[in-house]
Amino acid sequence: MNALRGPWLPPERGKAPYLWTLSLLFMLWKYAYVRIGLVELVLLVMTVLAFYVAYFNSFWHSNLRALPQLLFVLAMGLVWAPSNPGASNFFIFAAAMCARIERKRYAYLGIVLVVVCACLIAPYVSLKINFLVPVLLVGAPVGAACITEESLRRSREQLIRKQEEVAHMARIAERERISRDLHDLLGHTLSMITLKAELAGKLLQRDPQACRNEIRDIEHTARQALSEVRSAVTGIRQTGFSHELATARASLAAASVGLTEDVEPCALPATLESVLSLALREAVTNILRHAGASHCEVRMSLESGMVVLRVRDNGRALPDGGAIEHGNGLRGMRERVAALGGRLALRVDRGVALELSLPMGGAA
Repeated sequence: MNALRGPWLPPERGKAPYLWTLSLLFMLWKYAYVRIGLVELVLLVMTVLAFYVAYFNSFWHSNLRALPQLLFVLAMGLVWAPSNPGASNFFIFAAAMCARIERKRYAYLGIVLVVVCACLIAPYVSLKINFLVPVLLVGAPVGAACITEESLRRSREQLIRKQEEVAHMARIAERERISRDLHDLLGHTLSMITLKAELAGKLLQRDPQACRNEIRDIEHTARQALSEVRSAVTGIRQTGFSHELATARASLAAASVGLTEDVEPCALPATLESVLSLALREAVTNILRHAGASHCEVRMSLESGMVVLRVRDNGRALPDGGAIEHGNGLRGMRERVAALGGRLALRVDRGVALELSLPMGGAA
């Protein structure tokens, strides 16, 4: 029952293939002047039903999997041709079904074989002209047209799949961007909140007023982080470098880390400024979390058309042979810098020195 309900054809095929099957009515032309017997009528009905099954089933297959249906329709044409010239319709449908073969060379070869089979059976047909003319004048052009149509349909499907793949990759890239930005935002902010919360706990008994000030700072920082997270998710956040530097200054001061800054004032494109701001944020976050430093240097300058940001601390050195662990933050920083055609270098020497170079023209 499910087979009877359908769908008998893939939805993208439309209704045209149903209409094409009406051409089988030409098989009834013989019976306008010849009386049909009961056995022949039963065989004709069974043949038409079998044809419908093979024909509609062929639309769901291609290449070798469609070959049995094609050969079955061709065989019906060969069987019925000697007794009914209208069997030329089966040859026309077989030529059209050659389009299921994806390689055009083999598809056209299939049409040639169908026409050759029609020519071979023609001597045994009572009305040769009525049989051969439709096959030669209709079958071959219809087969060629179906091959062209199938080729265009496959090209459209491949284009749609590629567009879907590009859209999927764009979604993945956007998720990675949001992931990197959220990591940079929350990592830095939560580190700052943790430091201030620890400081507030220490000041609770000694200086309640200072404790209240720290708690207010925690509340302000949390609200600001919430706003930045919302902006990052919608992709509209534009972090100014001067604002980020001020935030870094406050965070380092709260952790009792001295700061030396030497920032050359310059007008930066928004894209470069955002990458530099996030890089500074990640560097300061790593200093607060891992370095155990007492002093930090932040320098930014223009050098031969490149914006160069240097961040250095005097934290504890890595053990001999140790290497810097590249977590999500550093990987995200490298990806953003590489996307703008820049360079990122890390050096360990009585602390960690980060050097980031971006071309001014990379904002495009």
